[in-house]
Amino acid sequence: MTTADAGVADLHTVLNALADPVRLEMARRLHDAGQSLACTALYDTVGKATASHHFKILREAGIIERHAAGQGAMFSLRDTDVEATYPGLLTAVLSAANPLLAP
Repeated sequence: MTTADAGVADLHTVLNALADPVRLEMARRLHDAGQSLACTALYDTVGKATASHHFKILREAGIIERHAAGQGAMFSLRDTDVEATYPGLLTAVLSAANPLLAP
């Protein structure tokens, strides 16, 4: 099964993936961009190997999707799929974590 064919994981796995501050920031950046982003645009506080681990957790939870782009990768948020599975969850979590929306 490819990442594109994979469904969204169970609620515990999704919440666990978003509970880590680095992964939450990656998802928030994708949400704010509203489009696919290069992997290097999604992290700046961890090394490449650690970022790769975080991408894997988010992919396995069904929160993001990886697209090959030359020798690199692009990632997109699977917000439609997550919202269809858990209505309101991703919007609520990312809105609460988004400093652009803070009062």
